Amino acid sequence: MKHKTITPLFPTYARTIAMIKAVSGYSKKSVHGMISDIRGQSGTPQNPVDWSEPDDWISERLSGEYAEIANKIWVQDNHVLNPRHSYGAYLFINNSDLMTVDMQGYWQPSPKGRAFLKGDKDVWLELDDSEGILQLLELLSVRGQAKNGDLLPEWMTYLRQNSKWNSEQACKSTLYARLVNLVDRKLLKREGIIYQITDSGRKWLDAAPQGKLCDPLDDIMDSIVRYNEQQKLLLSQQLQNMNPYHFEILIGQLLQAMGYEDVNVTKASGDKGIDVVGNVQVGITRITEVVQVKRMQNSVNRPLIDQLRGALPYHKAIRGTLITTGKFSSGCAEAANYPGAAPITLIDGTRLIELLIENGVGIKRNHSLELLSIDMSVFEEQTED
Repeated sequence: MKHKTITPLFPTYARTIAMIKAVSGYSKKSVHGMISDIRGQSGTPQNPVDWSEPDDWISERLSGEYAEIANKIWVQDNHVLNPRHSYGAYLFINNSDLMTVDMQGYWQPSPKGRAFLKGDKDVWLELDDSEGILQLLELLSVRGQAKNGDLLPEWMTYLRQNSKWNSEQACKSTLYARLVNLVDRKLLKREGIIYQITDSGRKWLDAAPQGKLCDPLDDIMDSIVRYNEQQKLLLSQQLQNMNPYHFEILIGQLLQAMGYEDVNVTKASGDKGIDVVGNVQVGITRITEVVQVKRMQNSVNRPLIDQLRGALPYHKAIRGTLITTGKFSSGCAEAANYPGAAPITLIDGTRLIELLIENGVGIKRNHSLELLSIDMSVFEEQTED
């Protein structure tokens, strides 16, 4: 099977254009050297390096040609690319043959790169196809809108069939980078954590060469996605309709599935509003955590966070968790992580559904579906040494 390119640290095309313009006329070795110099200055957790202000750090941490190249990258196209993050654009330029070394040894845009700089539709569609952009755009055209996590299962399947990427973390990283690319190009729009295809995105997808996007597996995967979404909705409805104490028991089961020990669902009065207590190992320290659950559709307000924090000493706990089937009002996140106060973790209805699915509580996975795929490597012509 011929793999797609699927560049890691995939950049936006605007950043790629800025990179090409800025480094043209320098040697490829010098550009790589600048990137390596920056990447080598990682700092420590106790003394991290601040890369947020290139106007300050370029002159402080780089010198000579490296500083010159970094400064050109930064000022090119109105500061669209921080040199600290230029490695992704460097990889993409290399993988896509957008630049070439000329007779004098300088890096210059290739014919394909010059077309890319001009916004040539055929070149951009070719790159979108090789990087999985078109596949992702088609997936969103079917769904209309989706969260990052909703797209991950199909994206992982696509990557495992078309690239060398297999780990979940790598799949998440490549997915997010491509969503950023599409939003930057206004082919998708983002509202909170929801991505939605735009009219421009649908037109761009219609411009793709026919035959590239059709796969019999798509209909199967789409049906699975719709079924799973229905099950998530049903799970949410079941949570809302549960007996309150049974809901607390369910949360206790979730904590046990997540590795908590000595989980106790409180029922007696005088528990100071605490519903579940459990112990968890954090590094070499064993700590007690208390949980308060609110089975409600409305938003949870800040006073409940203060109430939970005040109950921690009664259970000798150093942190707490507030779980709701609804949402949290504005200001709750700030209150939960108030400096100097015991931390409170907030889990809303959406995150609760995700945790239940991840840990197999209240939901079952059906592994009986069998899909057959030809292993083309067996049939490829082998060459003898």
